[in-house]
Amino acid sequence: MAERHLPLLALALCALSAAFLGWHLRAPFGFILELRATKLAALICVGAATGAATILFQTVAMNRLLTPGIVGFDALFVLLQTLLVVALGGVGTAQIPGAWRFVLEAVFLMAAATALFGLLLRRDASDVTRMILTGVVLGVLLRGLASMVQRMMDPSEFAVVQQAMFASFGRVDGGPLAAATGLLAAALLAALRLAPALDVAGLGRGAARALGLDHDRVVLVSLMLVAAMISVSTALVGPITFLGLLAASLARHLTDSHRHAVLIPAAALIGALILVTGQFLFERLMGSQSALAVVVEFFGGLLFLGLVLRRGRQ
Repeated sequence: MAERHLPLLALALCALSAAFLGWHLRAPFGFILELRATKLAALICVGAATGAATILFQTVAMNRLLTPGIVGFDALFVLLQTLLVVALGGVGTAQIPGAWRFVLEAVFLMAAATALFGLLLRRDASDVTRMILTGVVLGVLLRGLASMVQRMMDPSEFAVVQQAMFASFGRVDGGPLAAATGLLAAALLAALRLAPALDVAGLGRGAARALGLDHDRVVLVSLMLVAAMISVSTALVGPITFLGLLAASLARHLTDSHRHAVLIPAAALIGALILVTGQFLFERLMGSQSALAVVVEFFGGLLFLGLVLRRGRQ
């Protein structure tokens, strides 16, 4: 049974989390544990949300090569950081309280995603391909606009923007973490409740409607959940494009299941495991603070190329 892998994944996550918290723990114990617990919570939240969101996105797009980042979340986030620095300066941007900055970024990303999904699919949800292609084009446009603005910036201010262009788990603000955790947990629970409908939606629009499923509503609800999870996780730590593809691909391979009640929690657990394991190795054993996002993107990109080449040979 595919379900037998879920307790093993949960047990592995608990064991790694304990190692992450307790490895070489020294005085002052309370202060260090608080810092580590904040970072651990962010790792688990971002990994779980990204993995689950990718499963949902691949199902509604009917394509296992895609990730939510393809519709331009990362480009929009970088543009937002660029405009903030241009408007307020590097010092002014740094002085924005963490909670207010998180709310601003999350609301802006969710509003943009809702506008994209809602406007392009307002009549029906049959043309998901057009929505994805529009997102790709908008992503290219936003990256070009951000790059143009960055070329006119002062080098010290560009350094502030450059720091925000990559996901960082070393600068997680504990203030908005509780709100982000609550939002992501609610979105994950909603995705699990939607799992039976997603099993049917995965058969295709025609077959799903023949079986009595309101396919358009399921697609729109799924995309709203994807927007919420990716927006909140991006606002929390920054953009990380290929983590979801890694988690979703490993979940499908490990469980060998097509049931979303298994795939969604499996991808969530694997996404969290990837981040917790990577951060533990780089931070605790190798003494590096910033390599995790780069390594995840590297291996995720290799996996994407491998999947594309394998599908091309088929």
